[in-house]
Amino acid sequence: MYEIDKAQFGRFVAELRREKNYTQKQLAELLCISDKAVSKWERGGSLR
Repeated sequence: MYEIDKAQFGRFVAELRREKNYTQKQLAELLCISDKAVSKWERGGSLR
């Protein structure tokens, strides 16, 4: 099974979010998740 590099994924999410000029809260609302989850992803935390 393929394992995702959490730090690389976090940088990817942050880069795309900034390109779209979204705040973490705006992105979270679009994805129906908490802004805390977006922050955790961007810091390389859990992806669950």
